[in-house]
Amino acid sequence: MAEIIEGGGGHEKGGKKRPKKSPVRMDMTPMVDLAFLLLTFFILATSLSKPKTLEIVYPKEVDRKEDQTQLDDDLATTIVVGETDDQVFYYHGKFRKDTTKLEQSDFSKDGLRVMLLERNKKVIERVNALKDQQREELKKSSSREEDEKINLRFKGLISDATNDSLAPFVIVKTMPTTKWKNVVNAIDELNITNVKKRAIMDMEAREALLFLTPEKVAELKLK
Repeated sequence: MAEIIEGGGGHEKGGKKRPKKSPVRMDMTPMVDLAFLLLTFFILATSLSKPKTLEIVYPKEVDRKEDQTQLDDDLATTIVVGETDDQVFYYHGKFRKDTTKLEQSDFSKDGLRVMLLERNKKVIERVNALKDQQREELKKSSSREEDEKINLRFKGLISDATNDSLAPFVIVKTMPTTKWKNVVNAIDELNITNVKKRAIMDMEAREALLFLTPEKVAELKLK
């Protein structure tokens, strides 16, 4: 048992004897019990934070040019993410030294998202139509088993639609000094706009030269 004991007694000036005080005893056990109860409550009530990860699949390196993924000029879009927050650009089709121009953008709702929604418009319309159809079939479903079959079938149909041969392909290109949060922002924009055909690659020197000085490009050792 925890307790506080306050002693008393003694003599005052002049030799007059002071009456002795009885010791004060305070039982701290209930307070200790309350502290442990509160601690237990907060441990049980607080949800443990789970680590959040972002899975990124990089394209496989190949030696022969014919083994590389061939992209249609009309379907390919490249997002260039530079060193600072304002160095976000994109261009369509293959890079051509004399004609390619970078369009500056950002990660706001009026930035890359508008461009990606327009590029992926047909796929989004197809996916929305499939989701509407899925909801209608689920309304008519009479069992949990049937629900699972419907959801599984439409999951495959939606996957086929987003990976269709006519769906746009987006490449996100970064440099060694690109901020990780901006890479995550770029992937988020692709997820929001339902762009599933994507890749992350290293930026080429010829692309960086469109918005960086030659000295900076040489310092970054871009190929």
